[in-house]
Amino acid sequence: MVTRFSSITRKMLSKTLSRAAFDRKMVALCDYGDFHKTAKRHMTHNVVGPNAQKQHRVHRDTLIDDVAKDFHNHVKNHGLQPVNFRDIYSSDIFGLALKEAIGRDVEYIDVEELGRLSRPEILKTLLTDPVEIALRYITLGDYFPYLKWIPQGNFERKVEKMYFRRLAVMKALIKEQTERAASGEEMNNCYLKYLLAEGKTLTEKEITSLVWEVIIESSDTTMITTEWALFELARNPKIQESLYEEIRSICGSGKVTEDNLCQLPFLDAVFHETLRKYPALPMVPLRYVNEDIELGGYYVPAGSEIAINLYGCNVNEKQWEKPDEWNPERFLNDREEYAPNDLYKTMAFGAGKRLCAGALQGVVVGSTTIGRLVQEFEWRLEDREARDMEIVGIATQKLRPMHAVIRPRNL
Repeated sequence: MVTRFSSITRKMLSKTLSRAAFDRKMVALCDYGDFHKTAKRHMTHNVVGPNAQKQHRVHRDTLIDDVAKDFHNHVKNHGLQPVNFRDIYSSDIFGLALKEAIGRDVEYIDVEELGRLSRPEILKTLLTDPVEIALRYITLGDYFPYLKWIPQGNFERKVEKMYFRRLAVMKALIKEQTERAASGEEMNNCYLKYLLAEGKTLTEKEITSLVWEVIIESSDTTMITTEWALFELARNPKIQESLYEEIRSICGSGKVTEDNLCQLPFLDAVFHETLRKYPALPMVPLRYVNEDIELGGYYVPAGSEIAINLYGCNVNEKQWEKPDEWNPERFLNDREEYAPNDLYKTMAFGAGKRLCAGALQGVVVGSTTIGRLVQEFEWRLEDREARDMEIVGIATQKLRPMHAVIRPRNL
């Protein structure tokens, strides 16, 4: 599909997913064309490219420190009571996303249509509700045309309510930052500041959508992968100890940072094995075939729609030894199963021209978080929790947040 990309450039989104994606005005889900190329260039320049990542390093370092501090506070206040990983991590990584998108974290926002919203309410409106709509709910008529006659009134009203609330909050956040700048207050380096200065061809709706895209893509998929990785490490104490020993041998008494990642191959293996077994989006959105093509020896006529089952590829016994097992060692350099420079092996970040723009940040933030939390805590699961592997909707997000027992290590 990478080599025949020009024949399958259009993504076919369900009505629900299209609405959740700001009517396709996102780099990740828009069709390949002028808007995609322009928007991706902007995002790469200011948010996810190598130079932009250097500028945002301070925010990522703050995130990792805050996450570790919050887990230590849990132990201090609640002892060995299980901690809800998602409650802590989703809130902290949301702060990183806001800093990159609008220049600062927020505790509350006054929204003309909704009143004053607290930070948890903002997070719910911008992240939790759109993701739930996109991944948990489908309109049957989008997949089975002969069922389009079935009334979907209640569901459609829920989708429109989500869209209205999200748009209102985004407009309020953007308005607050632009008013601060107009009053003479210096706006921190962020995506919004860049788009207002450089995105002269973009409409107000497109700017709003692109800023929101940074917020959700900096938060959601990284949280999913990090939670599963720590879940598996907690279920596999020997593997967790192997990772801890690698970190201790490289970092000693110092804290794990991004600078250490290239020296920690087993940590990299843990991250990529988690992506293999739990790809954040196991089914790639449908692609429309513009012309007759041949893929993998199969004739595909124009007008067809292609779906790629990433999960199926990643548990294919012809490609992976014992694919149902979570085994990071398969990703080490001395194994023939995987080469570190083989970006297409798990397809977790896509490939070709539609390769995920935020892949670098996702790997860096996820890996550093996993390394730091294993360095500072021993992770365990109670028997019932260790068997809780249900996922939500069409994603691989855990249906119920992980509750783990953590013990601080003597560093």
